[in-house]
Amino acid sequence: MAASSAPSSASPSVEIYTWRFCPFCMRAKALLERKGVAYTEYAIDGDDAARAAMADRAGGRTSLPQIFIADQGIGGCDELHGLERTGRLNSLLQGA
Repeated sequence: MAASSAPSSASPSVEIYTWRFCPFCMRAKALLERKGVAYTEYAIDGDDAARAAMADRAGGRTSLPQIFIADQGIGGCDELHGLERTGRLNSLLQGA
């Protein structure tokens, strides 16, 4: 199931694969929401086919969340917050 808000044409697409009650997924989405980032969410609870497709896209990673910015896999919650701490997340979100 995908939920989304329309990103502006100047910003790259952001996609996140989640489970609805995963605390790491909630934390990653909260950071994106605090930053005002529009994203497409794929809630894949119990959907083995969707999880396999995500793992293929994520280079074999099966942990959740898996986050993609401009179709580039950046990893999960820890990696997203690491990018924010180092100031690199804004550059990715601006398409730089």
